[in-house]
Amino acid sequence: MDIIKSIEHEQLKNKIPELKVGNTVRVHVRIKEGNKERIQVFEGIIIKVQGGGVNQTFTVRKISYGVGVEKTFLVHSPLVEKVELVRVGKARRAKLFYLRDRVGKAAKTKEQVGARIEDREIVIKEDLTEEPAQEEAENVNEVPATETVEEKVEEAPEEAPAIKTENVEVQETVDTVKEEPVEVVKEEAEKADKEEDKKAE
Repeated sequence: MDIIKSIEHEQLKNKIPELKVGNTVRVHVRIKEGNKERIQVFEGIIIKVQGGGVNQTFTVRKISYGVGVEKTFLVHSPLVEKVELVRVGKARRAKLFYLRDRVGKAAKTKEQVGARIEDREIVIKEDLTEEPAQEEAENVNEVPATETVEEKVEEAPEEAPAIKTENVEVQETVDTVKEEPVEVVKEEAEKADKEEDKKAE
């Protein structure tokens, strides 16, 4: 089962559109006619979304020239180019089969007033752009089993020539201030005070 899941996982798209029942969408589908390929647009209301994974589908219904037309698309099909949101509709159930019995304006869902019309996407797989580069780097570092260590040493590039550096002379700076012990400084201060007292007398 793991093999089947891994194969299915490869077939999934990285991003899929957010599909909600009741919304009016415009589906861009690739159509091949002989050697030519063109994109056809199918606009209608999503009446059901079913399945999951690779088999997830959604059905879009529209009325053209008084005839109801329904098309079911695979979400992960490479033929589905993109799904554009046209209007947001109110739906209180998962499948809107009751629209098949309705005609005219009644065959539409009520529009959700004030809803933002933006094409949101659900991320299923993250883009793995960095991993291949890392794998290539790992492959370069790997040594084939038939190759010996001596051959690998021979193939190693030569070391770059040593760069000559000039000896820079550093001049030492010596402080001219002499450090005297604290006791000597105190004695000198006391002598100066005594001399001042004598002069005052």
